[in-house]
Amino acid sequence: MAHVASGAAQMDAIYRTQRHFYDLTRKYYLLGRDRLIGDLAVPPHGTVLEVGCGTGRNLIAIARAWPHAQCHGFDISNAMLETATASIARAGLSGKIRLAQGDATRFDPRPMFRKAAFERIVFSYTLSMIPGWRDAIGAAADVLSETGAIHIVDFGQQERLPIWWRSILFGWLARFDVTPRAGLRAVLEAFAAEHGMPLEFTSLYRGYAWSAVLRR
Repeated sequence: MAHVASGAAQMDAIYRTQRHFYDLTRKYYLLGRDRLIGDLAVPPHGTVLEVGCGTGRNLIAIARAWPHAQCHGFDISNAMLETATASIARAGLSGKIRLAQGDATRFDPRPMFRKAAFERIVFSYTLSMIPGWRDAIGAAADVLSETGAIHIVDFGQQERLPIWWRSILFGWLARFDVTPRAGLRAVLEAFAAEHGMPLEFTSLYRGYAWSAVLRR
């Protein structure tokens, strides 16, 4: 519990003020989120879990795009969860989206949501903020249904963009404890091979973002 409290305090310190204008600014550079949501293909009455749900922006969009889905999300930051709860209520979706506090690297959805597994699990620009991001992928796979999929979008390595752009972007992201994961593809490929899970990996917008889907 001390680990969770420490992580929550760190995230609250970063986002206590930013959460009030987070969605207004992030829409300009968190690219690929709506593409991920459109590709979820949630089965009838399927369950969706967002790891690191932040302000609730994605969960609201998922609930609207896939109205038959049962949506769940958790975050380590209490401040973000307060904003998410208010945003979801304003959208009239409090009855369709359930929230909880939790650590992405070690969570149990049964006490959180009374669910043991999910058909779709979403990481939207969160792996670059989770120190134990490899553990977070494993924890998600542990609660993925037998026909489920993990959908990921995050910062790429800007591989087909100018070097100066990468330097400026990564320097700015570091101010918010965001670290694009250069080893993401290799880690996912190794994980997929070990667990017999097909992997789809796509570089978006000249490498600005990377998108991945791990399937059972």
